[in-house]
Amino acid sequence: MALSAQQIPRWLNSVKLSSFMTALQLRKGFQRPGKTLLCGVFAQPHASSEDCFLQWGFRTYRTSSMWNSSQSANSSRREINCAQSTLLPSVNEPPQKTQKMPGLDSELSLEGLDDVPPLSPLQPISDEEAVQIIAGPPLPPSSVTLRDYVDHSETLRKLVLLGVDLSKIEKHPDAANLLLRLDFEKDIKQMLLLLKDLGIEDTQLGPFLTKNYAIFSEDLENLKTRVAYLQSKNFSKADIAQMVRNAPFLLSFSVERLDNRLGFFQKELKLSVKKTRDLVIRLPRLLTGSLEPVKENMKVFQLELGFQQNEIQHMITKIPKMLTANKRKLTETFDYVHNVMRVPHHVIVRFPQVFNTRLFKVKERHLFLAYLGRAQYDPTEPNYISLDKLVSVPDGIFCEGMAKASIQDFEKFLKTL
Repeated sequence: MALSAQQIPRWLNSVKLSSFMTALQLRKGFQRPGKTLLCGVFAQPHASSEDCFLQWGFRTYRTSSMWNSSQSANSSRREINCAQSTLLPSVNEPPQKTQKMPGLDSELSLEGLDDVPPLSPLQPISDEEAVQIIAGPPLPPSSVTLRDYVDHSETLRKLVLLGVDLSKIEKHPDAANLLLRLDFEKDIKQMLLLLKDLGIEDTQLGPFLTKNYAIFSEDLENLKTRVAYLQSKNFSKADIAQMVRNAPFLLSFSVERLDNRLGFFQKELKLSVKKTRDLVIRLPRLLTGSLEPVKENMKVFQLELGFQQNEIQHMITKIPKMLTANKRKLTETFDYVHNVMRVPHHVIVRFPQVFNTRLFKVKERHLFLAYLGRAQYDPTEPNYISLDKLVSVPDGIFCEGMAKASIQDFEKFLKTL
């Protein structure tokens, strides 16, 4: 049906409103990357029949606007340009490439995150951020055990991993204050490397530091100087390592102290340099312990037991522990061996191991041999029993080789004592 001239503008306005609503629905339904138009409508590469209708509607509206004589020429051109910019592409027209505008929800690239500068510890924070900070438990103000500080001290944790027994160290009142002030990297690491360079094994570091934790208070250069001094006295690195293991406090003594000790034993015992060195290697406590027991035992050997100087030299080079042995034990052992067993001085000098044996063991075996009539300790007589074997061999060998009896007979005899 043909429209009148007055109905044509109404019909065009209706078409305009319908086209605008359809375009708005298309915009909401296709929220994905596509071709973007200036008025915000997302265009798709392929146009549908509905798109063609919208295009026809907009073009019709544009033609109607040109018929309107009340519009000015400039206003008419602006309206045409806007209408053309909002048109969806037709089927025959190839899609034009448009630049994709970044949205607010676009993702940041990883490269951009790497460029973000780190936060400064001095950067002020808000009250809300301060409330969210979780602080660790505070250090205990006082404690009777180092165990309470292990979780707070990296130094203590690493010492425990090395095998250090903190339960023994904490018995010393100054130990906790020393260890808690130390930094493992600056104060401890270099000393551990020095000990390992000497030959101290990893498994030996724990027991060593447990006994001599105070070595951390020593200056590293002083420790190196003491090692260099021992090496200048022809102590090998293996000798020094053995001495340090057996006498953990050795490196805590000054060079003057070590030099005086070596001079004392060489002079008082009238030993050569080599024998003096061998003596302290076997018993390095002679360099770290007190000299009073040594001086007292030297008098006991000479005045009470009646040994000559050369006999004392021979015995202590074989059994260095005789220099630090208990005075009462020395006199009781000598009295039984010399006065009861009738062993002369020169035989005891040849076998000083008897002074390093428990006296009750010597008594049990001598009484069993005397019971069997085989207690013969004179090397010039038949059926001679060596003092060395008497105190060193196991019970089975003693019974079969010396007593010529069974071990059951020996055990029965011991029950009668």
